[in-house]
Amino acid sequence: MNQAEPVRKHKERRISSPEHRAAYAAAKEKPMEHKPRLITSRSVEPVIHGAGRIGRINSWLAVRITRAVGTMWAAYVFVLISLVSFPQAIHAFQTGDTYIGISWLSQSFLQLVLLPIIIVGQNVISASQDARAEADHITLSTLHAINVRQLRMLEQQEELLKQQRAILELLEKK
Repeated sequence: MNQAEPVRKHKERRISSPEHRAAYAAAKEKPMEHKPRLITSRSVEPVIHGAGRIGRINSWLAVRITRAVGTMWAAYVFVLISLVSFPQAIHAFQTGDTYIGISWLSQSFLQLVLLPIIIVGQNVISASQDARAEADHITLSTLHAINVRQLRMLEQQEELLKQQRAILELLEKK
């Protein structure tokens, strides 16, 4: 008694913009007209702050500050800055004032030192994602070109089959 399971309707679980869904539907509808796009971190900047003059200034400033603070050299400088108040933190721990000691640890050391290290890590991850996006773009563009060629070949074969059928019909009538 093998009963077929009812066909479940596909539920879209991805969260995407209406523009993306429309572009995806258009690409599925007419794959030969679709052109693959390369999107990297740099191409997304106008989306964050806007493409206007102020948005470009904000993006430029944010990137410059992030590049300056997001280095291991900045982390080393911040370690040195936080060590200036380290003797007071040790003295606070020794006298039983753990609030001051923990405050130094969390505010001076952890925040100052971890911020640039996290930014460095994010820069490494972003660079690897961009490299992966470029490699994927090349691969997908190649696959797209192959697919378009295959679709053209199928269309040509379909046309040949139509012509053969027409010839066979003419021969059968004679």
